[in-house]
Amino acid sequence: QFAFQENEIKLLTAEIERLKNFGCLGVSPSLEGLRDENAKLKYRLNFLKKSLQEERSKSTKSMININSCLQEIFGAAIQAAYPDLENPPLVVTPSQQPKFGDYQCNSAMGISQILLKTREQKVIPREIAEEIVKNIPANECIEKVEIAGPGFINVHLRKDFVSKQLSSLLINGVQPPAIGKRKKVVVDFSSPNIAKEMHVGHLRSTIIGESMCRLFEFAGYEVLRLNHLGDWGTQFGMLIAHLQDKFPDYLTVSPPIGDLQAFYKESKRRFDTEEEFKKRAYQCVVLLQSKNPDFIKAWNLICDVSRREFQKIYNCLDITIIERGESFYHEMMKDIVKEFEDKGFVQVDDGRKVVFVPGFPVPLTIMKSDGGYTYDTSDLAALKHRLCEEKGDILIYVVDSGQSVHFQTVFAAGQMIGWYDPKVTRVAHAAFGVVLGEDKKKFKTRSGDTVRLIDLLEEGLKRAMDKLKDKERDKVLTPEELKAAQTSVAFGCIKYADLSHNRLNDYVFSFDKMLDDRGNTAAYLLYAFTRIRAIARLANIDEQMLRKAAREEVLILDHEKEWKLGKCILRFPEILQKILEDLLLHTLCDYLYELATTFTEFYDSCYCVEKDRQTGQIVKVNMWRLLLCEATATVMAKGFDILGIKPVQRM
Repeated sequence: QFAFQENEIKLLTAEIERLKNFGCLGVSPSLEGLRDENAKLKYRLNFLKKSLQEERSKSTKSMININSCLQEIFGAAIQAAYPDLENPPLVVTPSQQPKFGDYQCNSAMGISQILLKTREQKVIPREIAEEIVKNIPANECIEKVEIAGPGFINVHLRKDFVSKQLSSLLINGVQPPAIGKRKKVVVDFSSPNIAKEMHVGHLRSTIIGESMCRLFEFAGYEVLRLNHLGDWGTQFGMLIAHLQDKFPDYLTVSPPIGDLQAFYKESKRRFDTEEEFKKRAYQCVVLLQSKNPDFIKAWNLICDVSRREFQKIYNCLDITIIERGESFYHEMMKDIVKEFEDKGFVQVDDGRKVVFVPGFPVPLTIMKSDGGYTYDTSDLAALKHRLCEEKGDILIYVVDSGQSVHFQTVFAAGQMIGWYDPKVTRVAHAAFGVVLGEDKKKFKTRSGDTVRLIDLLEEGLKRAMDKLKDKERDKVLTPEELKAAQTSVAFGCIKYADLSHNRLNDYVFSFDKMLDDRGNTAAYLLYAFTRIRAIARLANIDEQMLRKAAREEVLILDHEKEWKLGKCILRFPEILQKILEDLLLHTLCDYLYELATTFTEFYDSCYCVEKDRQTGQIVKVNMWRLLLCEATATVMAKGFDILGIKPVQRM
């Protein structure tokens, strides 16, 4: 499989030797042209040797990112054509229309501008494109290139290359491209508060964070999923004081706190209206922070009630997460304050200890005037622990956009004190907008209360079952299949409705829209997936037969719709790479919708299974087309898995 590269290396080595013998290794100005030729040949030789080593070291099972391959090829061509140009623009994108080929390299225009600005050379982009094309190294993926318009380079892929990649996908499954050194990613998401119920505001962080974790895990990273619970602070004083009054024997008999939300509201009302209770609540905080065993037990009892409620939601949404709340970092906070003091960053303002970070007008308060710590202190402690103890290479905070300035300030403080270098370690706030009701206002109940997340999930289940019964699926599915379809549709639609919107924007929550089986919804995609999976089954082709065919059949891509589908399937690694960089998961949803609609075009135009019109008997099975169906379903299944959606075989 590497013969074409090895042959090219032999030819280039021989050519360099010929030029050496000709005496062109930089002795005379009259031989400038030959020196340039020699430099280009040497660069191409090094590129081919490097790419050959990389290809051999990569797992042969990995899916190839075609866009990255083309970027390497055109990067080498540009470097060979313009060896003295520093950081030339490299722009390779999929073509929007078939007449412009499969991909386009649009670097010539940018290079033309750089030559004009830096060297005052006026070179038309088309000439630059011609020079780039002349220097394209030998490769296995490009069939031909054409220069169009002012200097666009249209790239046509080789059909045998695309066919081979599809066969590899069918044999090996969906495998991520090699990522080099395995890095550690720490993702902070969900993060509800103890003694308060999870509400619709926690939905986005929980769903987006889970999906990001799944993506990084699939790509081969080590992922630490952290739930930064609000499990420490002054509110526990009033909760413990109320617990002592309501359940005085709590140390020996487990208190039957059924509704923790009501319990919290009662204690808050007393804190706001009863002066004596308020004083006792403050005393309870002091005793809790001094680790008095009775108060630690009371604190644990309250936390356990919340944990059980949170876990019900995490079970519904298939969320995996490790609890590491604010209390975990409490002992580290005094050291954080001392470190900032020792380095001269602390100022005292009205009794508070504050840290001003250059570029940010509002300082971080790391100690209150009464000696207590703040969210700023705990977030700094968490940041340091994740960087210095967990040794995270990438830190991602999935928290709403309202916290943007806070996190930017905390991250900048971490850089200022020397905990990390942003060129080496990536620390990102994956911000998201709020959930709106259909009236475009913040999503609330009719009485104006925040929507409880558990109520929302139960409503989703009810509506999903209603939808399935409207479609009379209860008449064709077994009770078990109907139940599986209900949970798949309900939770899949809630997740997809969130993830299919750009997380930076607010989005309107609408059960009617998310359960619609037309358009870019989970209901449509889940239905499309079950249809694709059913094609081979209805043709009596089982998994074993498909696996055998994948090894033996050549995927013919002669029909334009076969070609379009094959290329679309192979764009999957490009899509994932983009999301790893910008953390915008709606790109994956858009891709899955495009894949499903491209498949429909293919299926409408290309017979996979041919039947006798009179008898309905199968007369011919076009196995290569069934393999395209299987490749589509395989990629969709992995996309669903990353999004946390569970498809079903029958729906």
